[in-house]
Amino acid sequence: MLHTTLNLLALVSASGFELSRALYQPHPSFRTTTSRFTSPFLLAVSDEIVSDIEELVSSKGCGPILIRLNWHDAGVYSTGEYAGGCPNAAMRFTDGGEGTFGANAGLPDVALGLLEPLTKKYVESGKISNADLWTLAANVAIESMGGPKIPTRFGRIDAKSSADGVDSAEGRLPDGDKGIDHLRDIFAPKGFSDRDIVALSGAHTVGRCSPDRSGFDGPWTEEPLLFDNSYFTEMLGKTYESEKAPNGAEQFRDPKEGTIMLTSDLALLSDPAFKSVVEEYAEKEDVYFSDFTSAWVKLQENGVEDLRDEL
Repeated sequence: MLHTTLNLLALVSASGFELSRALYQPHPSFRTTTSRFTSPFLLAVSDEIVSDIEELVSSKGCGPILIRLNWHDAGVYSTGEYAGGCPNAAMRFTDGGEGTFGANAGLPDVALGLLEPLTKKYVESGKISNADLWTLAANVAIESMGGPKIPTRFGRIDAKSSADGVDSAEGRLPDGDKGIDHLRDIFAPKGFSDRDIVALSGAHTVGRCSPDRSGFDGPWTEEPLLFDNSYFTEMLGKTYESEKAPNGAEQFRDPKEGTIMLTSDLALLSDPAFKSVVEEYAEKEDVYFSDFTSAWVKLQENGVEDLRDEL
């Protein structure tokens, strides 16, 4: 049964890797996303992991689902009424907790299946934790699809069982069929501003919604394996018509190109504080990349301490 809680950023489709490989071309400026390494051995290990992730993204076109995996792992963090949560790869366990969330459909099987060779090679040998691998994989995917270089820090500790994760997605992961007030209610306790919310929403520039996972259907942009500011330019430049999604909720589709927006996407145009940022990002991709990097790193590091630059 489809779960009604649909993560805003997590709606980056778990089926993104199913898109034609011909759509994907590695970004020419791709380079290692880890910050710095003091040991030649660690440098070699890091380069090898990054190279293997880049090859995975290139060969499978799976960048969007790797981003979604990392977002779901880190995005459960909150404060206040729903205090707790952190990026600890608790989703690996499917006997309860995060591995069973409807919003995580496709991640414990599809995403982790794609990462399995790297998990065996690097995690089981003790070179990196699952949570750090998921973080690095997302950052490599973003850059290799044309997005900004994201600095990666290490030291996340893996959950030992499903009990080490949170019990529910409620109050932690936003719904795709809700508006501005809901977005603020979800993101403010994580420490994010209105500007941060718009920046993080821009991750919808890649991937697509899949009926068997999110319950919605369609890509947000015309090039769903290219990480740029198209999410904002297309949102402002297209006309979307309301339709019923496979899950019964409302979604909006551009009849000419077939791309979609969700209620939570178009909500960004309903509030002047959000719309002005959408317009700025549509005009200035470099500003969007800078703001996204700051907000994304904050998301990845919320709830964890003593992170280090070295692997």
